This record gives sequence, C-alpha cells and structure tokens, in this order.
Amino acid sequence: MKRSCENDVSVLRYGHRPGRDDRMTTHVGLTARALGADQVIFPDNATQSAETVSDIVSRFGGPFDVERTDGLNATIREWSGTVIHLTMYGERVQDVTEVIRETCLHHQPLLIIIGGEKVPSDVYEWADWNIAVTNQPHSEVAGLAVFLDRLFMGQELEQEWAGAEHVVVPQACGKRVVDAELTTEADEMNAEK
Repeated sequence: MKRSCENDVSVLRYGHRPGRDDRMTTHVGLTARALGADQVIFPDNATQSAETVSDIVSRFGGPFDVERTDGLNATIREWSGTVIHLTMYGERVQDVTEVIRETCLHHQPLLIIIGGEKVPSDVYEWADWNIAVTNQPHSEVAGLAVFLDRLFMGQELEQEWAGAEHVVVPQACGKRVVDAELTTEADEMNAEK
C-alpha cells in the first residue's frame, strides 16, 4: 500500500502532562504513523513528543504530519468530518468499525481522539462515535492500534515509506537497519534479473 498523505485520518492526543506522559504521547504518534494515519495532533505542551515523532518521520519515511495546537476543543468542534473518540465506555469496536469504514473512510476526514488524562464529558458529546476496544481499562496506544488495524483491515501493514533514510530489513533473528539508498539499489538489481 503506497502512502498518500491526504490527512484523511488524523489522531488527536487529548491532554498531555509533561514529564509524566512524554513516552505515552510519543507512542501515540508513532503508532498513528506506523498503522496508517496521516497526521497526529498533539497538545501545544507536547514539544518533546512532537520532535521525536518528526525525527522518526525524517529517518524512516512518510508522509506523516505532526502538528501541535493549544486549541484541542476548537479542533474537535470545528472538524469538517467524522469525529471518533476511543474510550472504554463506548460502543464495541467490533460492532461499529465496518459501518465507519463503509460510510466515513475515504468519504470525509476522520479525527480519532485519544485521551491522555481525564477527558471532559463534552468530548463524548462532540464525537460522532464513542468507540471502545474491550470496554476494559488498558492502554490508549493499544486501543489506537487495534482500531486502526480494524479500520484498514490490515492493509496498513503493507505501507511503503517515501523519503526514508533508513530501512529495517525483516529478520527471523537479530536486527538489521540499512541505508534506504542501498535497499533501493538492491531492489533495482533484483528487478533486472
């Protein structure tokens, strides 16, 4: 699946406590990128997370946009598409994802809200969909990963990353990261054979 950064799917991290949430907020952005979203929107005070995710995009490819805003509520209220709030109190993901995929995906921009601290009740009302992965307490990053995988039906796992400096070479054992130029040259040589 080739990437086209049209910002059809954006992930908004609602709330961030510097120092306490840095790692989790960063993982929200990395998961959004790796599993098919086009953009992450962080609270304005998540500077370190925004820088880390932007660095990953520059090294491992994109397109993927990283933005920060001091107007989280305004971003949600003014969104010109479908707003999805991932919460343990919502409808079961397995009951609603197909409807969302068929009626919203590729028809209008999606905004997926991931809470970082207590989410105000207004967010539940502004959302077009409040969706739960298991209706049990667990990581918001896990919920985002499951939702995106179900939304894209696993196709996001076949993404190609434009502009990457480095490429991870899949291995049964060990780790191997190579310069993207070397991978491209090897691919061209294999195609000529």
